[in-house]
Amino acid sequence: METDKQIEKAASLIREADALLIGAGAGMGVDSGLPDFRGNEGLWRAYPKLGKHQISFVEIANPNAFADNARLAWGFYGHRLNRYRETQPHDGFRILQDMAKKLPHGAFVFTSNVDGQFQKAGFDESRIVECHGSIHHLQCCTPCSASIWPADKLSVKIDEENCWLTSPLPVCPECHGMSRPNILMFNDWGWISNRTELQMERLHKWYRQAKHLIVIEMGAGVHVPTVRRASESFDVPIIRINPDYPEVPKSSDVGLAMGALDALRLIEAKLGKTA
Repeated sequence: METDKQIEKAASLIREADALLIGAGAGMGVDSGLPDFRGNEGLWRAYPKLGKHQISFVEIANPNAFADNARLAWGFYGHRLNRYRETQPHDGFRILQDMAKKLPHGAFVFTSNVDGQFQKAGFDESRIVECHGSIHHLQCCTPCSASIWPADKLSVKIDEENCWLTSPLPVCPECHGMSRPNILMFNDWGWISNRTELQMERLHKWYRQAKHLIVIEMGAGVHVPTVRRASESFDVPIIRINPDYPEVPKSSDVGLAMGALDALRLIEAKLGKTA
């Protein structure tokens, strides 16, 4: 079968590697039970109130939403914050860690996900790039300064049926105006990128050490192709895992039309047989 050949090819690339770049999009969280909001259909299933008012993902994931209806915007992001805190990473994260432990330079993560699942799974905080920021960090809405601070102490209560924040609006500790997640939203000119820029500096320093870098990319879509472009920018072999868009740029790459967890389990099994 073609899939078996591709799994064998993926395992062979991993055996030859000395460093692993992990690219992850929204599809990576699906196996943990997290929704993918790239289409309005998925968003409205998760948040019927937004569907009732025909509020799109582009509209709610937007700094203007905090200005127009702060409790609705924080209802959306606050619910996601609570959900991500409760969610346990699936076994694919463990498989990736086991792969990385066998490589001289280990792994580095590049993800567009804001959920903090890699940190929760035990990946080194200093080896993760969150290119769209993190829901677990906050900034001022204005913003009044370049400050970014952890959301660890923030507790939010949500009326889930109405996607509505019922607890006090989170405030900026400096100007006491409203705060927001430190996430790159649509039409977002106020996002503070300092934290992500520092993460990128660490990534560039790390990958220069590698002689045989490979990329394993999972669940990275084409509508906001940040992760796919990053994966391809290194000009190294790519193992692309995506049930909808498995196409790869080079014949030497691997494309698997599968979910992340299923594909990683097959690759792990193949590696185990020849270890």
